[in-house]
Amino acid sequence: MKKVIFKGDILFTPTKDKFETYRNSYLVSEEGKIVGVFERLDEKYRDYPIVDYSDKLIIPGFVDIHLHAPQYMNMGLGMDKELIPWLNTYTFPEESRFKDLDYAKEVFLKLVQDLIRHGTTSAVVYSSIHKDTTKLLMDLFIESKLRAYVGKVNMDRNANTELKEDTEKSLRDTEEIILEYRDKSPLVKPIITPRFVPSCTEELMKGLGELALKYDVPVQSHLNENRGEIQWVEELHPQFPNYSSVYDHFSLFGQTKTIMAHCIYNKDEEIDLMAERGVYAAHCADSNFNLSSGIMPVRKYLDKGVNVGLGSDISGGHSLSIPRAIVGTIQASKMKWLETNRELKPISCSEAFYMATKGGGSFFGKVGSFEEGYETDLLVVDDSNINDIERLTLEERIERFLYVGDYRNIVERYVAGERIEALSRLNIQTVI
Repeated sequence: MKKVIFKGDILFTPTKDKFETYRNSYLVSEEGKIVGVFERLDEKYRDYPIVDYSDKLIIPGFVDIHLHAPQYMNMGLGMDKELIPWLNTYTFPEESRFKDLDYAKEVFLKLVQDLIRHGTTSAVVYSSIHKDTTKLLMDLFIESKLRAYVGKVNMDRNANTELKEDTEKSLRDTEEIILEYRDKSPLVKPIITPRFVPSCTEELMKGLGELALKYDVPVQSHLNENRGEIQWVEELHPQFPNYSSVYDHFSLFGQTKTIMAHCIYNKDEEIDLMAERGVYAAHCADSNFNLSSGIMPVRKYLDKGVNVGLGSDISGGHSLSIPRAIVGTIQASKMKWLETNRELKPISCSEAFYMATKGGGSFFGKVGSFEEGYETDLLVVDDSNINDIERLTLEERIERFLYVGDYRNIVERYVAGERIEALSRLNIQTVI
């Protein structure tokens, strides 16, 4: 739809500090961009078609800034292990299977269908090391009309035989994907993806940093997730003062747009550098609990001005639900509050919702809010089966949906003003 008005109970977070709410109001969109939210319509909009979602919540689409597509079938497995044993026992063997394009397509179709189901309209995604598999995943996201960054994983050391890449081939494959996909779709873009420092030689990290700068391509990786991992980085790179400085040395830390996942044990100087460089932190509460990694001090990052978004981090996390990530973020912050003798104030519902929408969405640009000029990415939520919609405020209704609702309450999804169909109804043309 070029011009359209959505009518309903509208709720979003222009800032993290509070919800902005409009009961029985109108969201005006032109060419897939938000014009504004109005309690009454101006005469100039009289010829615009109105899509009536009265009594339903209209909220921004959810944004997941950290997930591993090849780990989809492993969700809920190995949750009694810590990070490195879990990688070696479950993750690396599963990711090795993705050299088989038939298997990859089977899994990725289910993944994208599940993302749509859960209301994730934008995602930052790890593929496997395999070039053609990564292209398949990007084509599938293009067909789905979701918004995504997708990265071919790079790793040329400390991996099993099937996942350990030749350094030059890894760089060539990465560059090929960048050149083929950087202008192929306005919604789906490549992202440079060194798995983490222990799996990448200095030669590989140097080459990836050069590609990031040459083509102005964003970067994603992991940072300070697990104490054993941090000790490993110190042993591999004793010449650097901390984990972040390794990435920074190779132009992988904010020299282009960057996401670092987990960030549980960052030193103050690392957080300060993230704030200075505009590096995003992907908070993955479920995964941090499941793999006994720790609790990220999210409040410290927010207070220092670091951009924080939320990640499902499947399959360290065991669900693609961003509402679940919102609740987990709030709960984890309460435990951190107790752990720090009430120094770091718990995260509020509006703050967690902001991180799941505009906070993470800003990595894509004007995504995750209903302010003028933002992308018309939205969800329609029918909460009538879980809420007394006449008695509760809109803030109370959204909180209850986040805690006790699920994907079945999401009745419509839009990206850039276009309605997203369930994947089973799409005509996927991806060629294997």
